[in-house]
Amino acid sequence: MAIRITDIRLSGGTNHEHIVHLWWTNPSTGERGDNTRSAVVSWIEDQNGKAYVEDSAGHRADVGVVKPQVGAKYLRTYADGQWTNNLLSLPRR
Repeated sequence: MAIRITDIRLSGGTNHEHIVHLWWTNPSTGERGDNTRSAVVSWIEDQNGKAYVEDSAGHRADVGVVKPQVGAKYLRTYADGQWTNNLLSLPRR
């Protein structure tokens, strides 16, 4: 299953590390939901989950888990082998 991340909530700053909650939809089923960052990280790592973001033109960027040397794991998009900022462009709740 692949989910499309549609909205984010930040707390304590404006960088990827500050994303604390994400809203998503499953395009194949229409199911919608929301989860904490740590739940999405676990789903991607432990259950081989796939997530992505999509802009209004249909361009897609996959979501991956960043494992910093210090601090909690966080989510960030990547495209063409490069980390990108697409998650931070999503609507905020």
